[in-house]
Amino acid sequence: MTGIVNDWTGPSDPRSRRVCVLGATGTTGRATVTALVQAGHDVVCFVRPRAKYPADTGRLFKGATIKQVHAADPESLARDGFAGERFDALVSCMASRTGNPGDAWAVDYRAHVDALGAAKTAGVSHFVLVSAICVQKPLLEFQRAKLAFEAALIGSGLRYSIVRPTAFFKSLSGQIGRLRDGRPFLIFGDGTLTACKPISDRDLAEFIAGCLTDESRWNRILPIGGPGEAITPRRQGEMLFELLGQAPRFRSVPVALLDMIVSSLAALGRVAPPLAKKAELARIGRYYATESMLTLDPRTGRYDAAATPSTGTDRLSDFYRSVLAGATAPDRGDHAVF
Repeated sequence: MTGIVNDWTGPSDPRSRRVCVLGATGTTGRATVTALVQAGHDVVCFVRPRAKYPADTGRLFKGATIKQVHAADPESLARDGFAGERFDALVSCMASRTGNPGDAWAVDYRAHVDALGAAKTAGVSHFVLVSAICVQKPLLEFQRAKLAFEAALIGSGLRYSIVRPTAFFKSLSGQIGRLRDGRPFLIFGDGTLTACKPISDRDLAEFIAGCLTDESRWNRILPIGGPGEAITPRRQGEMLFELLGQAPRFRSVPVALLDMIVSSLAALGRVAPPLAKKAELARIGRYYATESMLTLDPRTGRYDAAATPSTGTDRLSDFYRSVLAGATAPDRGDHAVF
């Protein structure tokens, strides 16, 4: 089934591409569709037949075409997606929701391998993948799954652009409600164990769209963050307290407590599989609590804020201000620590 949201009038720019997008219903995916359309590309969104998107698809995917496709089914990709039509590029914003091993290998690896095979058969020449900066230090199964597909893509013979964003604004919004309720901001250690260069969906989407025409982004792995200096969790809390007009109040959570939770759930998970999944989520939480989302220097093993590229103009403080003023905070999914 195909739904035309807005007819494309043809390329006005010789650099225009016909692009299919996977993961178009997520927050990054929606922003990427908008950025691609605004850049003058012919955009086709491959979405699940029962994908949860608003009835007002004209607003959500304005200027794009929607095709209902089972992205995890190679036959559906070929039959319902590419359907013998010409496509120049595939952009994937698709990712596993939970990070649990089964989900990660099914989506972050297997579904992407199937999409890569279908894309090659359809004559696609450029594959843009949204990965994650945390794969630099792979201690978790979802990171290994992402790296396995990155390797498959690099070895595929297609032109590739592998985008590894740092922290998203949405992932740093979870404690706004706590502070509004008068509770302290939770930090691990002293709140300076980690840092990131948070990036907005809009700025990330514009960077992704630029990969199609900017030759300096071809056949490269591209770590990317937002503008400004790297920000620690403590600074995030201070920023929110300032905007709320409150005196800063922090509560420190020892990392050792996370270690105890992980160990306990892992032990219980040997006899109760649902607890094994919770143990993996706890491992993910511990990772984000102790590892910076910045470029990792392989020579020193240290994270380097100065070496982490920046793009865009949107700043975390402006995002916080808009949410506090009444804007709806985006869904943070299953990877939220708080």
